[in-house]
Amino acid sequence: MINLSTRKKSLIKNIKKFSIKLIEFQSFKLLSNLRSIKTIWDTLWIRRVGLLSNLFGYINRSISRKLVIILSITLSIMLLVASCKPQVPSLQTLRVGMNNWIGYSIALYAQDVGIFEKRGLQVYITQFNNQQDNIRSTMRGAQELSFVPLWEVMQVDQANDQPVFIMVADVSAGSDGIVSKSGINAVKDLKGKRVGTKLGTVAHLILLEALQINQMKPDDIQIVDVSNERSSELLQKNDLDAAVLWEPNLSQTATKINGKVIFTTKDVDSLVIDGLATRSAVLKENKAAVQQFILAWLDTIQAVETKPNDVFASIAKQTNRPTAEVAKDYSGLIKGDRNLNQRMFAGNGRLKQATQESVKLLKADPRHGRVIREDVQINSEIVLNAIQTWQP
Repeated sequence: MINLSTRKKSLIKNIKKFSIKLIEFQSFKLLSNLRSIKTIWDTLWIRRVGLLSNLFGYINRSISRKLVIILSITLSIMLLVASCKPQVPSLQTLRVGMNNWIGYSIALYAQDVGIFEKRGLQVYITQFNNQQDNIRSTMRGAQELSFVPLWEVMQVDQANDQPVFIMVADVSAGSDGIVSKSGINAVKDLKGKRVGTKLGTVAHLILLEALQINQMKPDDIQIVDVSNERSSELLQKNDLDAAVLWEPNLSQTATKINGKVIFTTKDVDSLVIDGLATRSAVLKENKAAVQQFILAWLDTIQAVETKPNDVFASIAKQTNRPTAEVAKDYSGLIKGDRNLNQRMFAGNGRLKQATQESVKLLKADPRHGRVIREDVQINSEIVLNAIQTWQP
């Protein structure tokens, strides 16, 4: 943005005053001329049509010349003023989908305080209840980006383009887990029990992780295919023995039923990797804007690190939740800063291994009924370039 100096502002103000005075003066002269002509008419009784025609022709030419001069000066002043005004660059538009997961919600803060605009972006955020609807919208061209777990990207419907995973927003490290009713004290105690989870979702992945680390098979338990919210309700009615939930519902449900949290993602190097996905065509057509979005994300992460109270208060206000609750939920994950993304994308990063492990777990429990995509592209170029170029 260009800041006009006081001196330049004063110059423009004086030019405007001069223009107004000039117009007033010329108008006065014209009126005076007309009054003089009227006097001559009244005195000499000019009657001849030819002389009258010549006289008014002269007046018209005189007026026209003066108006041209006045209009030219005014137009020049307007152009000068316009050239001195700050030139506002046009913002590039990006449409982004997300759900209410706390790891993504810091993007709401970025939108609230104008971080995206500072990076030259106009960002429109759409909230989804179902993450498959979210990533499907990106793959079909309704939006450019999705905040979505890698797990969900690997199950998206086939489309005319290739899904690309380009940044990690967070990794769950305690925000997700399994809560059981009283008397069930460990994951191994779930054998033969009813466990609520939505097949094919992140909750299903968390359950498979817990079973794997405890040397159990998916068919060792009875999976009740219900949503996160419904799992909590059924557990409270004693219609389930355990449920896979995330915060704050995880802790709240454990308290309500006097139960126990028997597993969280803090117990493993979790495959619950939340990030930013797009389709390959977006990177071909609008790569620069996507990189600016990632730079804005790094700006937001810095705000989380330097003024977390402001960030969480903004999110709390926008989501109608207590600030302390928002802060607690965010503490249960590893934030998607430069260090985490470096670990995930650089060289043979964690993402490649995580993708292979996720495929293995999905194939181990085909009850989800979804087609596993193994063509998800892990694009490290954009995020690594952003890490190198970002400055606070």
